[in-house]
Amino acid sequence: MAVPNYSDFSKDLNDLLSKDFPLGNAKLEINQSTSNGIKVTVNNIKDSTTGKIVTDLKTKYTDKANGVTLTNTYHASNVLTAQVEVQDLISQGFKLDLHGAMRPSAGTTSAKAGLELKQANVFARSSIDLLAKTGATIHTDVVVGSEGLLLGGDVAYNSGDSTIHRYNVAVGYKTPEYTLGFHASKKFTHFTAGYFHNISPKLQVGSRATWDQAATSHVAIEVGSKYILDKSTFIKSKVNNFGILGLGYTQALRPGVKVSLGGSFDTTRLHENVHKVGMTFVFDN
Repeated sequence: MAVPNYSDFSKDLNDLLSKDFPLGNAKLEINQSTSNGIKVTVNNIKDSTTGKIVTDLKTKYTDKANGVTLTNTYHASNVLTAQVEVQDLISQGFKLDLHGAMRPSAGTTSAKAGLELKQANVFARSSIDLLAKTGATIHTDVVVGSEGLLLGGDVAYNSGDSTIHRYNVAVGYKTPEYTLGFHASKKFTHFTAGYFHNISPKLQVGSRATWDQAATSHVAIEVGSKYILDKSTFIKSKVNNFGILGLGYTQALRPGVKVSLGGSFDTTRLHENVHKVGMTFVFDN
């Protein structure tokens, strides 16, 4: 099995417990692809509490023949971002990533350059801030794996004050059927243990225990499941030890049109106005 990058170390479990639960907002996503490799995405999100609408427009051009991807995003908050990715630049498995952002109203800019190495048993990434005024920050993460066993580390070093701002480690075991993972993050003050299981082609279950040493002495436990009703519909549920119940329903109405409904309910205060609901529409063409 392919070794994941550090951000995707526990992706199966994170997706199970986080994705397809649209809460507190209504979202409309429109994706349009052209024959020459350009994909246009429009996201509109309305917060049900404040009524504020957030919009962004993203265009992505992929040149598969040369391994080049160009992505531009314009946010309604007047932020422009641009990203250039070049695959297999030096040799097979190397990728160059250049990312820049500009806020014209504030006159601020930022830029970051990164290099990624992906091989059979290792996935390594490193990036540096190019326009930092107080010293460049170097971010590096590495995951190595063999026969299902995974070991990863993540660190951020600032050259301005010569300090390590962040360090995290993760260890796990991954098979096609189940995944085990343990994370120690926030300078070893935040600990997470998780388990994900593909019980059958229709049923997935998972659980996660989290302890933040700096915030509380209690362990937060969350359990979730996903059941596929048919090829176009699935339902999800999750509950934690604080009595918060999450429910999600996703259905493909027709090819290219998908709707998701979600809700979060505090079962300890059912008669109070503390619950959240939301929905997402996705159009792909």
